[in-house]
Amino acid sequence: MMIRPSNFGFNDQTAVNNAFQSTDEIKDAEHLKRIAREEFDNMVSILRSKGVDVLVIEDTPSPVKPDALFPNNWISFHENGTLITYPMFAPNRRIERREDIIEQIGEKFVIKNRYSFEFYEDESEPLILEGTGSMIFDRPNGIVYACLSPRTDATLIDKFNVLMGTRSCIFKSVDRNGQDIYHTNVMMALGVDFVVICMESIKDEKSREELQRLFKSTGKEIVDITYEQMEAFAGNMLEVKGKDGIRYLCMSQSAYDCLKKDQIKQLSALTNLLPIPITNIEKYGGGSVRCMMAEIFLPLKK
Repeated sequence: MMIRPSNFGFNDQTAVNNAFQSTDEIKDAEHLKRIAREEFDNMVSILRSKGVDVLVIEDTPSPVKPDALFPNNWISFHENGTLITYPMFAPNRRIERREDIIEQIGEKFVIKNRYSFEFYEDESEPLILEGTGSMIFDRPNGIVYACLSPRTDATLIDKFNVLMGTRSCIFKSVDRNGQDIYHTNVMMALGVDFVVICMESIKDEKSREELQRLFKSTGKEIVDITYEQMEAFAGNMLEVKGKDGIRYLCMSQSAYDCLKKDQIKQLSALTNLLPIPITNIEKYGGGSVRCMMAEIFLPLKK
């Protein structure tokens, strides 16, 4: 599922703890909206050209939602028919949760269970967990990977584990300035048999060892990226299936361009690389291609 943006722009409420957003002045807001839609449409076209099934839903013009094209933060879909909605850090992102979108999903897919975590926003001290931005799912092995931040609360991960029968590996990840990485999916991407991860952002040795142990036991080859590469969104990738079950690793063009030859060779031996240019979305939104896709694992209706 992808949401075609109506009012894309810089969000000052998310910039509080998203160091990936550019603070450069936007001289023409309407031009940026048009460019973002063009980048979005091109990405959809590239995915569909590979046989990837993309459900595009239009953002509503009102209320204004500058980050609507990043739906993976407010909803997740699971193989057992479960749909979960999540609490969001920025108040102006909470309006992205749309019941009409869930109804559209329900017309095509089987929703057996639905859980809502968003009431944790209303606590005296709100608890936040931003979907597959906060949590990286190893679905076949029932593992949730998550780096803690103001947008990723350990208590809510525990509640998720109880609901879904999963276990978690929780750790701290910081940028080169010591600031918490706001979402796990900007420093780590998990494929069928590989993991792209910025190990130098994890300062605790025991956490690194635990991650390496889990990756080895679940058959994940490690592709270690640097801070510089993470800052170019090389950690924000998503592996998808196209026609005939062919796997593609979606990434931005900037992410691909920053990879070293040996990393490209390593990944190309495991999957098919699919770079997509989304320069303006990355710059002003502080998210990349993975953030733009909410994978639907729900069973199809017959």
